[in-house]
This record gives sequence, C-alpha cells and structure tokens, in this order.
Amino acid sequence: GAPAHARRSFLRRIEVQGFRGIGRPSALEFAPGPGLTVIVGRNGSGKSSFAEAAEAALTGRNLRWDAMPADWRDGWRNLHFDERTEITVELQLAAESGPTRVTRSWTGESVRSARGEVVSPDGTTAPLRSLGWDPELARYRPFLSYDELGRAVTGRAAQLYDTLTALLGLTDLTEAERRLAKACDRLAKQRDRPGHEHGHLVGRLRASGDRRAARAADLLEAEHIDLDRLASIADDDGPADRQQHLVLRRLRRLSVPERGLLTDVVNELRGAAMELAMAAGTKGDRARGIVELLNRALEHRERHPSETDCPTCGTASAFGSDWERRARAEIKALESVAASAATAYERADNARDQARFLMAPMPSWLPPDSELGRVWAEWEAGVEIADLTQLAEHIETVGRRLRSTAIAARKAAGEKLDDPTDGWAELAEQLGAWVRDARAASTAGETLRPAERALEWLAGIAREIRAERLRPLASHAEQVWHRLRQERRIDLEALRLVGRGARRRVAVDVAVDGTENDGNAPGLLSQGEFQALALSICLPRTMVPDNPFGFLLLDDPVQAMDTETVEGLAAVLAEVGRHRQLIVFTHDTRLPDALHRLGLPADIRRIQRDATSNVWVAESGRTGGAGTPAEAAP
Repeated sequence: GAPAHARRSFLRRIEVQGFRGIGRPSALEFAPGPGLTVIVGRNGSGKSSFAEAAEAALTGRNLRWDAMPADWRDGWRNLHFDERTEITVELQLAAESGPTRVTRSWTGESVRSARGEVVSPDGTTAPLRSLGWDPELARYRPFLSYDELGRAVTGRAAQLYDTLTALLGLTDLTEAERRLAKACDRLAKQRDRPGHEHGHLVGRLRASGDRRAARAADLLEAEHIDLDRLASIADDDGPADRQQHLVLRRLRRLSVPERGLLTDVVNELRGAAMELAMAAGTKGDRARGIVELLNRALEHRERHPSETDCPTCGTASAFGSDWERRARAEIKALESVAASAATAYERADNARDQARFLMAPMPSWLPPDSELGRVWAEWEAGVEIADLTQLAEHIETVGRRLRSTAIAARKAAGEKLDDPTDGWAELAEQLGAWVRDARAASTAGETLRPAERALEWLAGIAREIRAERLRPLASHAEQVWHRLRQERRIDLEALRLVGRGARRRVAVDVAVDGTENDGNAPGLLSQGEFQALALSICLPRTMVPDNPFGFLLLDDPVQAMDTETVEGLAAVLAEVGRHRQLIVFTHDTRLPDALHRLGLPADIRRIQRDATSNVWVAESGRTGGAGTPAEAAP
C-alpha cells in the first residue's frame, strides 16, 4: 500500500486536558469525512485551545505562539488542572479499519518538553516521526488561524511565496534558480572587483617613494596591463636600497660609550686639571721641568754621541763626559723635589689618553651626512684638544649628544629592519592580491557569460512552470474572492510568484471599478477585505489534489469582516465542506446565522467554559440538509 503520509486522513476526535484554557478532560468528536463543522463560543470559552491543541499534537509547535513573548508562551499549561497535560488526536486514514491515535503529553515546565507517540489501529505504538508527515504538515498545513491569515498578505513578503512554492512542488526549482542567480552575482562581483580597487591601489603606489611602486603604478595606468610584470614586481619583497639595509644592520649592532664611563673620564680630567694647577709654579714644578729637560738632553747625546755643541744655544763643546756626569748628578738630586709635580703631570697625561681613547674615529660605513655622522665628526675632533678642562667639557656635552643620537639611530634601524622594505612589503602584498584578483576576474568573466544565459533560460522556464502550476490555485482563489467580495467592485485579477532571493514575493493584482492596480492590494483594501483576500489565497491549498489532509481547522476567520462578507464566507465554507472536512472555531454568531439563513449544510456546536476551566458542548444542531450532529463529550 501507499505510505502513511500519502493517504487521505480525516479528524475523528480531539481530546484535551490541562492545556491552555481547558482543564479537566474535554473532547470534540467529528464524522471522519467531508463536511462543515462550526464551533461557536465567546472569547475565553476554550474553542481556540482545541484548535491550538490539535496543531501542537501533530506538529509540536504553534505558529501563533512563536510570535508571542516568552512569558506568554510559558503560560501554555492550564492553571486549574495540575494533573497530566495531554492531547490526543484521532485520525481516520484511508484504507484503515480503525482510528490512528496521536498523543502528546507534557511532564516538564517547558512547552518544548512534550513527548509523543502514535498508536496504529492494530495497537502498535511508535514515535511521532514514524508517521513521516513533517514535509506534508509544512507544505499543506491543515491549520489556519486569524493571525496566520493576517500575515499571509501583510506579513513578510517571502513567507507566502515560500508557502505557495512548497505547495506547488516548486521548491527545488526555486532553489536551483536562486543558487544560479547567486553564482552569477558572485561571478559578476569577482569580475568587477579589480576595477573597483584599481584607482585606490594606484593612488597608494603613487604616494610611496619606492621605485618599485612607481613602476607598478605606470604599468597599472597603461592601456594594456601586463599582469606578469606586475606579479614580478609584487614578488620583489626585498629592501629598496641594499646598501642602506647593510648600514641599518650595522647601526642596530652599534655600541656607544656608557653614560657611567663618560662620567668617570670627565671627573678624572677635571681632577687631573685641578692637581696640575696646584703644582704649577712650585719648586717641584721647576725641578720636574729641569729633570725633564736634562733627560731629553741626555737622550739627544745618546742618539748623537759625536755632536758636542749645544743644539739650543750653540755653545761649542758644551756636551762632553764631564757635562753628562754633572747632568746625571743633577737629575738624581732633583728627582725627589720633582716627584709630586711629576705625579700630577703623569695623571694629566693618563686622563688625556683615556679621553682620546673614547673618541674613536667614525666608522667608514656610517654616512657622514647623517645626523649621527655629523655628531660623530664633532666628537672625533675632540682628540685635538689638549686643555684638560676643555676636553672634559667636550666629552660631557658632545658625548651626551653622541650617545642619545646613536641610541635613537640604533632604535630607528631596528624598526626599519622589522620591515626592511620601508612599507613596500604591504604595498607588494596588495599589488599581488590585485594581480590574483585580475586573473580571477578574467576567468570569472568567461564563466559568467554562459551562466547568465543559463539563468535567463532557467528563469524563463521557471516563470512558465510557476504560472502553469499556480493557475488552478489562482483560479480557485479568484472564485473564492468572487464569493467573498459580495457587491464590492474590487476584482482579484491574478496571483503571481515574482522575484527571487530576498526580493521574492507573491504579487496580488486587483482591479477597482475595472482599473488595474498591479500588486497594490494593501493600498486598496480594508482590514476585513484583507482577511477575505487572505482566505481566498490560503483556502484553496486545502483543495490541492495531492494534499493528504482531508481536514482544515480554521480559527476565528470572521474577525473584521462585515455581514455581507460573512455571508459570502458561509457559502464558500459550505462549498469546500462538500469536498473536505472543515472545522471552524469562531466567537462571531453571524457565521452560524448566515448558514441558517442561507440553508447551507453545517454542524453547529456551541461550547462553554466555567471559571475553573471546565469546557463542554452546550448545544449541537445541523443547518440545511439531513443528518445527525457529531458527538461531543464534555
């Protein structure tokens, strides 16, 4: 036999306890076949609780709940009944001898905590998913509430489009068209991306001082862009100036005198200068001078033993053995007197040597015109300063500048070496990405042309198939609208599925007094006419031949309709009831009155609810035609 979800089904019974407005167990029973049943009750009588319970039992959710705040949704459990919360829906499936029972019960506090099962006519129990009805429940949806009617025309544009597309079996076609359109859009963006980014990239390249950037900008502005040459430039990610790069590497390793060493040398120079000043003019200073002069004279005699004339005054035969003996004796006699002054002069010489050792020559690799080069040249010139005080001042002032300039240059070199290209690396990366995009754009452009032709062909075919599939549904909708509109001079001209993706919608073409207003129904209709139009669109889905649900539950479809429209609705419902099982919940007595007045066949039930949520059928009866009313259990 056919699978369960393909067999026509009718409602036999809805039993509810502890759910929404229903406390103690209450049930509605129906003849499992075509016919119109109207459940009438004032607001709060529990009629909508039956409708919502049937939807919750079969689907596990309710569209009206989904639109409500969380605290409203959490009030699903009846406050007057603290026992088991359970819903049972009995269905009569074609070719089955007995009913199929669908039960959903709650044990937790959340509305999502329900557990459900299915009991087949033979007593076999299985989980709800065994019915395999999920696709059909979404596609044909045998529940229609006032809120859903309102959203059908005035709600999110894509919602009704998707509903009708699924109903007509066009979901796969629509998805194929959407995917192909998305692919074309992606290819078009890929094709156009290099053009959008071209000007910005050229501007950045022109702003760079790198020679490679200038060459790349020239190539980009050429009439024919050479992508291979641009790629080669982008691949050159080395330093712009290799000689400068070598200088930077040496600068980063450059050592400069420590601040403490400079201070020590300056202090020693000034101490030696002070000691030298104190020795000046003393007997010891005179004795040291004579000793130094005699030592130099003896050194001259040793180097030139044959010369006896004095090289300073010219006295003949001044140097001889006697003179040498007297000179050595004089030195010996004066050395003790000259000792203190000699120590001062020796300290001065040592301090001067330390200072000159610090003032090393400028490295040959350092550019002399750089700031550090100029400071270093001034520093190096200090070796010519003989005065200890001036030398101390030079080391203190110029040395401090040399040290700070060198440290700054060393830091700057380190930062530049982190990006040895001096900013070119980032530009090169952008240039390389643009080249890749340009090559991809060429490929995308070649692919896009046949893809656009394919989309144009598919869109044309899709329009034809949609129009063909929609035609019977639209025709039925026009017939329903014709009944509902009564004497109004507003015609429903056509329903059309238009657009794709985020712009998909159902165009509702109406005409007022013969003047067409393409897709402008919201600007022409009252709230009641809106509802009638929504019914005209939604009701025909019940009559689709492949719909496995032979029943439809309508909750409060009469709201905002005037009396003439209600009469038209009565006639439409009675006509649909000849082919399908319609169960209408309403608080408005005008619908049963219209059915009575027009003599249309219907089973009318009136339900009531007391202050403790007990719900029961207070009255039953039939209008028009023969037959007995369906049973209803309190």
